Amino acid sequence: MKKIIALAVSGLTLILTSQNAVAQCQLYQNIKGYTPTSHTLKLTQFDWLAFDQGKVLATGIKGTTNPYQHCQPIDGHQQFMLPGLIDAHGHIAGLGFEMLSVNLRGIASEALAVDAVKNFATKNPASQWIKGGGWNQVLWQNKHFPHRDSLDKSGIKKPILLERVDGHAVWVNSQALALAGINKETPDPQGGKIERDENGEATGVLIDNAMEFVRSKIPPILAAEQEIALDKAFAHLLSLGIVNVHDAGVDEKVINSYIERNKTDRLPIRIYAMLDGSSQKLTQWLDRGIISDHKDFLSIRSVKLYADGALGSRGAALLAPYSDDIQNTGLLRTPTSDLDTLVHHILSKGFQVNVHAIGDKANRLVLDAFEKAYKTVNAKSLRNRIEHAQVVSLKDISRFKSLNIIASMQPVHATSDKNMAEDRLGKERLKGAYAWYKFLQQGTIIASGSDFPVELANVFHGLHAAITRQDHTNQPKGGWLADEKMTPAQALRSFTLDAAYAAHQEKTLGSLETGKWADFVLINQDVIHGKMEDIWKTQVFETWVSGEKRYTKN
Repeated sequence: MKKIIALAVSGLTLILTSQNAVAQCQLYQNIKGYTPTSHTLKLTQFDWLAFDQGKVLATGIKGTTNPYQHCQPIDGHQQFMLPGLIDAHGHIAGLGFEMLSVNLRGIASEALAVDAVKNFATKNPASQWIKGGGWNQVLWQNKHFPHRDSLDKSGIKKPILLERVDGHAVWVNSQALALAGINKETPDPQGGKIERDENGEATGVLIDNAMEFVRSKIPPILAAEQEIALDKAFAHLLSLGIVNVHDAGVDEKVINSYIERNKTDRLPIRIYAMLDGSSQKLTQWLDRGIISDHKDFLSIRSVKLYADGALGSRGAALLAPYSDDIQNTGLLRTPTSDLDTLVHHILSKGFQVNVHAIGDKANRLVLDAFEKAYKTVNAKSLRNRIEHAQVVSLKDISRFKSLNIIASMQPVHATSDKNMAEDRLGKERLKGAYAWYKFLQQGTIIASGSDFPVELANVFHGLHAAITRQDHTNQPKGGWLADEKMTPAQALRSFTLDAAYAAHQEKTLGSLETGKWADFVLINQDVIHGKMEDIWKTQVFETWVSGEKRYTKN
C-alpha cells in the first residue's frame, strides 16, 4: 500500500510517496520531450515515455512502433518534458532556514533593510536572536557596507545577525558584537576580517572567518526547527523541478537527519552530500567510508573545502589587488599548507574533494594542491571539483583538463555579478571569468548549480543565464561577455547528465535513457527551441522521482 502525504505550500501541492511504492507500467504520451544521452552531445527528442518499477523503459517518437501501448496511459497535453533537474551546488538547510528568517534579498537600501528586520522582530517576539540574510550593498545607491548603528537605532533589544547574499559576510548589531567580545583590540582571524571605522571600532560587518566570532554565540538549532526547515526546502525544490541537489557542505546534524530520513523513506529528493571539511568529525566520517543507497536517494562520498571568500565582499583571493581596492588581494580561508594536507588526506581515503575557489589566486592554489596530491595518490578518477571556478587565470584554465577537474559553476552568478565584476577585476582579468565556453571547448565537464540560497533556487534562471548571459530585463544587449555563452543543449546537459557525472551517478541519473530512474519534469514552454529571453519565466507543472509524482501545480 502506498503512503501518500499531501502538503500545501504557497498554493501549490506537493505529493510525497514512499520510496517503496511501485507504480504499474505507465506511458506518458502527447508530450514534447528533450533528454541528453551518454552517447552523443546532441539532445534526443521524444513524444512518449514509458516507465515501470520506477525506471525508464523507453522513449520514442509518435508514428513509430510503440511496444508499450498496454501501459497505463497519461496524456501530457502537449507539455514539455525534461529529465529531473539537478542543482550541482546548493545548501538545503540554508534554504529552509532562509524561508524561516528575515529575507533581505533585493532590498534597495540599508534603511529599508532595517525596516524589514523591525517588521520580522515584531511578528516573531519569541525569537532569542533576529537572524536573516540576502542583503547586497552593491544594489544600494552608495554601495557601502552597512553599519551596526542602523540596527542599534531600530529599537530591537536582541542580538541581530544578517548574512550578506553570498554568505561570506554578516552584518550585526552592537549587542551581537558585545556577546562575541569584539572590540578595538580584537585581531582579525586567519582568513577573516573585521571591518572597522577610522577610529578602529568594529562597524558591524564581519567577513569570512571573522563571522564565527558571532555565529559561535548563537544557541544551537533545535532538531524540530531543523526538520521544519528541511521540509520547507524540499517542498520548494520539488516545485521548481529539482529532483537532486549536491548539498555543498553539511554538518553532523544534517548528515544524521539525511541518514535517518533515508532509512525510513522520507527523502523526497535525491541528495549528494558533501561533508564539511572544517568539521572536527572529518577523520571519523572518512574512516566510516562512503555511504551509498541502491535507490540513489543519498550518496555521501565527497568533502567540501574552502580556499577563499567571495567577490562581492572582496574576500575572493586574487593574484593582484582588487581594481577598486588596491590595498586588498582578498582572503585565503584555508592556509595553503593546510589545504594541501587536507586535499591529500581526503583523496587518500577515496573521497572526492570539492573546493570553493572564486578568485584566480585561490583557483591556482587549489589546482596546485590537486597536482601535488596526484603525485602520491591515484585520485584523478574521483572526479574532483572546483566549486565556482569563477575567476581563473588564462594560464590555469587548461589545467582543469589535464588534472581532470570538474568545473562546478553557477550560471546566475555571472548575470548577478556583471554590474560589479569589472569594478573588482578590471577588463583583463574578466577574460578568465565565468568562462564557460573556454572550459567546454577543451572538454572540461561543467556541473551547473545555483548556490541557493545565495541565488534563487531556480534552474530555469540558470538555464536562461547560461544561454543568454543576460538578466531578466534582457540586458546587456547580446549578453555580457557573450563569447562564453552555452548552447541550450550544453546548458541543459550541465543541469542534468553532466551534473550526475560530477556525482558519479551518470549511469542511473541525469537523462531519460532506458534503465535509468524515471525522474522527469513537465513544464509550460520549450526551453530548447523557444524564446530564449523567456526561459527564466518557465513554470513547472509536475515533478516525478523514480516514477512517482512528487509535485503537481494546482
